[in-house]
Amino acid sequence: MSGLELAFNTELSGRPGVYHREKVSNRYINIVDTLAEDGCDVVTTLDVGMQDLTEKVLGDQLRHLNARAGMCILMEVATGDVKAISSLSRLNDGTYAEIEPRAVTNMMEPGSVFKPMSFMVAMDDGKITMNSTFDTGTGVRDIHGRKMRDADWRKGGNGVMTVPDIIKRSSNVGVSGLIDRAYGRDPDKFVEGLQRIGIMEDLHIPIPGYRVPRIRYKRDNPSRWYGTTLPWMSIGYETQVPPISTLTFYNGVANGGKLVQPRFVTEIRRNDEVVKEFPVVVLREKMCKDQTLRDIQTCLEGVVGKNSGTGKLAYSKYFRVAGKTGTAQIWSKHGFAANYLVSFAGYFPADRPKYSMIVCIEKTAPAYGGMHCCPVFKKIAETVMARDLNADYRAARDSTALRHELPFMAAGNLNALNNVLGAIGLGKQGLPVTSSGIVWGSNTGTDRQVRLTQETTVQGMPSLIGYGLRDAVYRLERMGLRVKATGVGHVVRQSIAPGTRVQRGMRVGLLLSSKDDKHISEEEDQTFRRMYGLPAEKKDSTQKTAEPSVRESEKSEKSGTNDNPTKKTPQPSTNGKGENEKKKERKTEAAPTTKSSTANNKTSHTGSATSSTDKKKNAAAPNKKTPKGSKS
Repeated sequence: MSGLELAFNTELSGRPGVYHREKVSNRYINIVDTLAEDGCDVVTTLDVGMQDLTEKVLGDQLRHLNARAGMCILMEVATGDVKAISSLSRLNDGTYAEIEPRAVTNMMEPGSVFKPMSFMVAMDDGKITMNSTFDTGTGVRDIHGRKMRDADWRKGGNGVMTVPDIIKRSSNVGVSGLIDRAYGRDPDKFVEGLQRIGIMEDLHIPIPGYRVPRIRYKRDNPSRWYGTTLPWMSIGYETQVPPISTLTFYNGVANGGKLVQPRFVTEIRRNDEVVKEFPVVVLREKMCKDQTLRDIQTCLEGVVGKNSGTGKLAYSKYFRVAGKTGTAQIWSKHGFAANYLVSFAGYFPADRPKYSMIVCIEKTAPAYGGMHCCPVFKKIAETVMARDLNADYRAARDSTALRHELPFMAAGNLNALNNVLGAIGLGKQGLPVTSSGIVWGSNTGTDRQVRLTQETTVQGMPSLIGYGLRDAVYRLERMGLRVKATGVGHVVRQSIAPGTRVQRGMRVGLLLSSKDDKHISEEEDQTFRRMYGLPAEKKDSTQKTAEPSVRESEKSEKSGTNDNPTKKTPQPSTNGKGENEKKKERKTEAAPTTKSSTANNKTSHTGSATSSTDKKKNAAAPNKKTPKGSKS
């Protein structure tokens, strides 16, 4: 037993009862002395879906790398609620399991994820700015006889670098050089700054085994403080910090500088009654100055570029990510590096932070935080954001636009609509609906203003356009009519026109749609009309399209011209034909024509059908050419 189960074992277990047995009338009966109490329900902040996702993605990466162990924590920025936490260790058989909550109990040197903390202290003290520079040379610097190297020192170094570039490239020489230059004579002032921003805070994590970060002062033991202590401390060594504390710092950066305590449990319940609540606890209202916070946020976003930065593998095309990679050697008792701790800590979306996360992996060399932890961070972040269907963080409108947006309001019972508007706090103008009965009407206002208007009383069939189905059916059945509805949404068509005299028992058809009546499909409209024997809607556009072709045909016959440059052939006489053939010809001539001409001056064809008699004539005289506009 460990973790939350161990922490809340008393509440979960309940209390056993006590009874004794007595012999009464030659038989034993049980007499209860103390009633047993059922255990309580502990309501956690964990999200089952996010927890499963975190365990799977982390486990897959550990198996792929054959890593020793891995930890991942996903936290909600605003509240500090831990949505998922996983600590997996490799067993002797090669499988991975959660043996202990290493994410909150492991004291480790965090490595380069500590660098933003160092720069936050220096910026807040006015020691450096975003424009401060340091000459990193070839990427190797001698500090009191010990070599400080950048990760890319073999490539020749980066020379003079600014503060954002130092964080972006994670330059050990740059960070240690600036901090040593600023606090070399008073290292305790630097440690006091770390205390001020909250990284050394006791988070009071309820999980057994949690340990408070340890960062030592020079004044506590001057004999153990060396010239290399401060430079190495500034890049994440000479410190002992559990992953949960590192994440709490990054969560504070994402939360506008407000440092909140990580929360695992929201309340304890017994028989659906809240016994104890655990509210959000704010540890620091402000970690640092506002300008310092903005500068650190800018630096962290620069780390996760599309094609640059040590955290580029955490880049997402769907939303912005900010964070910092870390790689630290884990020293054994023999003094050599047995393993590496690689990590990535950050938050997303960077422009509107909702979640923060840290991923840590222990493995043998080669090991890099950007290469091994960023893919885990990215996959979890993108999956979590894909689940959040209620927000589009790239196209979200501002609060002013959202405040003026009104919901759709179907026509119908204004009393019911009035009650709903009052419940959600929307103001209204127009009719004061106070009657205890039903008042029929609709919202005639704009998209930013509600105006309730009572409909005009009509004899016979009322207009139900815009009604919701419930109000429409209620009103029609009150009139004794039978209702059949098709579709989903509000009423856009009704089979009986408004004002028509109706009788009890008549059947009324309603067509419903989520669109307005002007945008329903032609197929829906025609199907509804056929169902109830309604006349088809007249379309003037068809007639207008046909007229030009008829006039063109008449003009061609009068002028004797034709697009086909052949000699005009007189139209065959219809004398002696039957009455049926004459009718067919008249119908054919009235139809609009469609020109079709070939390059070899062949016969022009019309778009109308050809009578059987004409087919025979054409077959008998294949070389006969027909003028444009006539029957062929």
